[in-house]
Amino acid sequence: QVQLVQSGGGLVQAGGSLLLSCAASGRTMYGINWHRQAPGREREFVASISKTGENTRYADSILDRFTISRDNAKNTVYLQMNGLKPDDAAIYYCKVDGRDVWGKGTLVTVSS
Repeated sequence: QVQLVQSGGGLVQAGGSLLLSCAASGRTMYGINWHRQAPGREREFVASISKTGENTRYADSILDRFTISRDNAKNTVYLQMNGLKPDDAAIYYCKVDGRDVWGKGTLVTVSS
């Protein structure tokens, strides 16, 4: 069973940047999604990347501010978050596309 290990996150001022990482165990490549959940809100889709990295998709709310990428040599997917806003504050989760396999989540806090 593949496992996802997340890193990154933390506290940043509005307008700042953070990099989240999601490392998959083993050598099999998977499409990976990022989701986030803010307090009192439903979990929402943020971005996705195919296992080759050729295809990406973004939620409208983060388009042009966040970039999803991957390094298949490290079996790791990244979410570069720029221009962070207080509304971006949430717990961010990575997930294997098409499977109920999730990372443990990482907290992103954005101060105004």
